[in-house]
Amino acid sequence: MKKILFVCHGNICRSPMAEAIFRDMLDKQGLSDQFLVDSAAVSSEELGHPVYPAAQTELRRRGLPASAHRAWQLSRGDYDRYDFFIGMDTDNVYRMQRIFGGDRDKKIGLLLAFTDRPREVEDPWYTGRFGFVFDEITEGCTALLAQLTQTTPGRK
Repeated sequence: MKKILFVCHGNICRSPMAEAIFRDMLDKQGLSDQFLVDSAAVSSEELGHPVYPAAQTELRRRGLPASAHRAWQLSRGDYDRYDFFIGMDTDNVYRMQRIFGGDRDKKIGLLLAFTDRPREVEDPWYTGRFGFVFDEITEGCTALLAQLTQTTPGRK
């Protein structure tokens, strides 16, 4: 079983959206039993808070169920619990490396680095572009799943 943790700043917008999108992809491809998927924050600002309402609205608008996820913060011990840590932007990657004291096993990556156009996923908390972010996360999750299941060549 591959254990994937999606990570963003507060764990109320991008990473829980990525978790929901990736789970939906796994369900549709009959792969749910091969993966454990969750999401977390690099900061403590939103601990215990639910998924941001605008993110929930976008998930429902796209046919995904509302998430019961509550924000939690990544800790050093999580490095040994998960196989892959997928950050939404370079600051998330930097903070994960600080929390873990490095990345000795090369488990940390940027979601959109798996695509043909590597870039960061913008934070919709600031931009309000939840639909755009949903599409970018879907692109990244599609490429990530292809890489993990080795169905097509991908980037890491």
